[in-house]
Amino acid sequence: MEKETFIFEQDLLQMADRTRKKFCKDEVHLRGIIEFSNYCSRDCLYCGLRRDNKNITRYRMKPGEIVGLAVKIAAQGVNTIVLQSGDDFYYTQKSLCKIISQIKQKTGAAVTLSIGERPLDDYQAFKDSGADRYLLKHETLNPALYRILHPGQNLKQRLKILEYLKKIGFQVGSGNIVGLPNQSIKDLMRDVLLLKELDVDMAGIGPFIPQKDTPLADQPPGDLDLTLKVLAMARILTKNAHLPATTALASLDRESGYLRALKSGANVIMPDFTPASYQINYRIYDNKIDLSLKKAKQIISKAGRTISRGRGDSLKKRP
Repeated sequence: MEKETFIFEQDLLQMADRTRKKFCKDEVHLRGIIEFSNYCSRDCLYCGLRRDNKNITRYRMKPGEIVGLAVKIAAQGVNTIVLQSGDDFYYTQKSLCKIISQIKQKTGAAVTLSIGERPLDDYQAFKDSGADRYLLKHETLNPALYRILHPGQNLKQRLKILEYLKKIGFQVGSGNIVGLPNQSIKDLMRDVLLLKELDVDMAGIGPFIPQKDTPLADQPPGDLDLTLKVLAMARILTKNAHLPATTALASLDRESGYLRALKSGANVIMPDFTPASYQINYRIYDNKIDLSLKKAKQIISKAGRTISRGRGDSLKKRP
């Protein structure tokens, strides 16, 4: 039985790799991350940035710092800038729009936002200012589990926001966590089917990794092999969505995590350009890998793949 299970798993991963090659070719897209704030107004049980965590040194990058760093990233040939933070309303609609427009004017790079739930008119303003993509992971489609993990939030609202982002023209990303406490295999299948139903342009799939200053500190991490299988299923079902080899997945296997993900359907790697003085305090989970551009290129080369020179826009055919 164990041998048959292993063969099935290998077949699944190989099918995902063939699907990736057919629909996405051999290019791997680089996304340069700027983690510009670790403040968060939410209190999610699994996240080290959670509002009630008093054991973290908080920081906010100044607008000029963010724009200047984006310019440096683009100068190194990385054509997507990912602005990531907690749900931090210190940055107003106006200030974020100014940051977005300046990055677009100075670099021409694609801008992806991963800044959580905002009022709907914020999203329209960000789009009008030049933002191209928005990543808002649904994390789990199990309503009861979602409610427990995200105090004061609800799944219906998050799904409503995802539909709205798509409606106003964003390239939209979602995704889920594998290995959450009390999560079932059926839950994971529903998560992947949602990605297909939403016809996402991109999706982030990574394992749960505990963080010592959260209520889930004593829970075991998600399983690497299971995470790879969920990633593979997402590739097979979404066909040409951009799927990253996530840092969380690589944090479970520092030697070959990225390579295994690239062979299981992934076609994106996201090096982190956050300055070290800030990066040390952006700890959503423990033992987070800090991936440099040089290391990302080495991984892509070792995988026998090529680095994309374009922006890596959505491969979906939109009206």
